[in-house]
Amino acid sequence: MTLPRPATPEGRAGLDALLAGPRHALVAADFDGTLAPIVARPSDARAHPGAVAALTALAGAVGTLAVITGRPAADAVALGGFGTIPGLIVIGHYGWQRWQDGELTAAETPPAVAAARGALPGVLREAGAPVGTWVEDKAHAVAVHTRGTADPEAALGRLREPLGELAAGLGLAAEPGRFVIELRPPGVDKGTALTGLAGERAARSVLFCGDDLGDLPAFAAVRSLRGAGVPGCAVASASAESPQVAAAADLVVPGPDGVVALLAAIAGQLRQ
Repeated sequence: MTLPRPATPEGRAGLDALLAGPRHALVAADFDGTLAPIVARPSDARAHPGAVAALTALAGAVGTLAVITGRPAADAVALGGFGTIPGLIVIGHYGWQRWQDGELTAAETPPAVAAARGALPGVLREAGAPVGTWVEDKAHAVAVHTRGTADPEAALGRLREPLGELAAGLGLAAEPGRFVIELRPPGVDKGTALTGLAGERAARSVLFCGDDLGDLPAFAAVRSLRGAGVPGCAVASASAESPQVAAAADLVVPGPDGVVALLAAIAGQLRQ
């Protein structure tokens, strides 16, 4: 694949800075919908067939390589087959967990999440959640999925208000995604995770790839870092389900196929 050029001058400057100084670059990506195709059940997800090879090639070329996901970090490592990628950092639960060199560290689960977990069955029953609605327990968050219902969009609309009320009453955020609403603590998102990692690793350039609404804070973090003098590029893994992500990106590629091809192309150019 020929390395594509971002549509924005800021994105082009970010990619150019990465290519010029890869040892000081941070390259990060979401998992679901970005490095792995979206599936009906999260437990069935697997990384794109070329993802491990592309990430492994990048791991030897860039200063910091990371996966930043809403999933448990260890789950992303296992489902992606990422355990053998040298130096990879996996930030899970939007920053509540970290996997690195085979070691997992995690913060305590906030009590409000446990309260939401206990209240959800009654809230969903009272709201008339349709058959196929199900709850994913993410330890540091709980997510209500409607993709398996007869009309996922209508089901999401039906549940948006009662889930928002539950979250507000517990001091949680109700964050929407691709046929999902996730209840999790406010102030912890992919943007804070990316910013924190960039600071920790003294990154001089940043590239982040994402596909869903939960990735928009990371795109905002890229823009904020640019304002602080760190060039960056936000890459959208295009999806008809979340056009807002493509609209906010510097570079749009066709789903996980495009993301993996992009990462492989960057690694290939750095090898030259």
